[in-house]
Amino acid sequence: MSSSTSLFSITRRHSASSAAVLLGLSSALSGLLGLLRVKYISHLFGAGHLTDAYNTAFVLPDMISYFLVGGVASITLVNILNRHREAQDPQAADRALSAVLVAMTAVLTAAILLAEIFAPLYTHLFFGRLDPATAALCTHLTRIILPAQLFFFAGPALGARLLVRKIFLYQAITPLIYNLGIILGGVLLASRFGIDSLAYGVLAGAFLGPLALNALGAFRSRPDDPGLLFTPTLDLRHPAFLEWLRLSLPLMIGVSLAMADKWILTHYAAAAPGAITLLTNAKSLFNAPLTVVGAAAGSASLPFFSSLFAQSRLFDFNAAVSRSVSRLIAVALVVTAWMAALAEPINGLLRGGKLTHAESVLTAQYFTLFALSLALWSAQGIYARAFYAARNTLIPAISGTVVTLFSIPLYALLFHHLGVQGLAIASDLGILAHTLALAILLHRARLVSLATLDYPELARTLIAATIAYVAALNTAHLSFLTRIPTTHHIRDLATLTAGTLTWALATLALLTLLRSNLLPPKLRKVTSRIFQRSSTTTTGV
Repeated sequence: MSSSTSLFSITRRHSASSAAVLLGLSSALSGLLGLLRVKYISHLFGAGHLTDAYNTAFVLPDMISYFLVGGVASITLVNILNRHREAQDPQAADRALSAVLVAMTAVLTAAILLAEIFAPLYTHLFFGRLDPATAALCTHLTRIILPAQLFFFAGPALGARLLVRKIFLYQAITPLIYNLGIILGGVLLASRFGIDSLAYGVLAGAFLGPLALNALGAFRSRPDDPGLLFTPTLDLRHPAFLEWLRLSLPLMIGVSLAMADKWILTHYAAAAPGAITLLTNAKSLFNAPLTVVGAAAGSASLPFFSSLFAQSRLFDFNAAVSRSVSRLIAVALVVTAWMAALAEPINGLLRGGKLTHAESVLTAQYFTLFALSLALWSAQGIYARAFYAARNTLIPAISGTVVTLFSIPLYALLFHHLGVQGLAIASDLGILAHTLALAILLHRARLVSLATLDYPELARTLIAATIAYVAALNTAHLSFLTRIPTTHHIRDLATLTAGTLTWALATLALLTLLRSNLLPPKLRKVTSRIFQRSSTTTTGV
């Protein structure tokens, strides 16, 4: 395969399927690096006030990013740039990107300076349950991490120019560099700076990954593209900036539970020392498959949804969204079976260093509860992007805010009665409400019909996932595995390997027997022949 058509070519213009494959591979690698990061941090610092402070230090920077740029700048920029591209006016697209980039960099810089000043007050108000030493460390680490939001804004804004051209390689590499930055920050600097080394790693990773790499791609010239023609002019009344502001404003003033869930969990978990770290570890483990199953497909889908809507191909738009949601839910159900059945050995691999066995067991419990909502988290990402592609950011913003406001008392109630486990349950119930609200609103707006979901396929997959879960769980509790000492990772690796093989074989067999479309046609034919031969051999015997 030539470099021009290679999946990893920096100039390749991807289709929706090839983009999903590329971003899926990237997400898998990023997930592995993320797990390595969690393992390293847990081994080095355990679960206590140091890691609680480090994890809470991300909340204020995340809030600034969410409320000032709508969370992800590229979502609304893709629509604007795509419209100029459809009109064959790339210069106008570059002027629009320049206007938004310069204006919001100025606004973000001012906001970050204010946040640096008032960080102690924020910590006192939002995390009043933290002990004084942890609160002071949280403020210190927050001040280190805050400037990274400039990189997280400017990088994806520049990356939007690549996305509308269906170039996804840069987006695929950036999370890998970011995770490596944090890990290397700890490896190289932990002995000298302690927990601060991780915050410095965040800064370095954010600069080299999201910002530097996307800038390289945006400014790089190609045979059919001279590269970004940047216009460094600050104009808060520029039409392109006002249009971006109009589209992004609902995202800024609305609160989606997809983002607020982390803030709410952290706020209430601050009352229990170490709980923030264990919940964060469980979420990090959960996010590894989520980024592969849901986030990669969501990121790949937006430019294509936007293009279909811009061409007024509403029937194809509806079909594309429903097809994406159906397939993601089906895959998520199968993966959830594996996660829930093997939660203990998966989390056992994190054990070691300063992280105890008891803390690993608690993390596994939270991880299992989070795993139940994998399909919902995957589906809501696609439904939200369907609204964004249709240039409607107001309805999902209002819906997200209402769901979040009604969910907060639920978090408080379940935390009061069930402790930290109650927070994980509340998270699942909240994302269920959020996903249903988006799906129903899209249906009522006649953009994506609920009737076009592939319900027979979802039923087949649910049956296969349920049986595979039972098979994998029983395998994990086989007597010869349970007799292996728990003081070493051998038991976790052996249990995980045996359970995964059982889950994979059971899933493959059941999806084949049920004639699921989830399997590629060639694989379905091969497995069908294998089972036919096995059946014939058994009958002959």
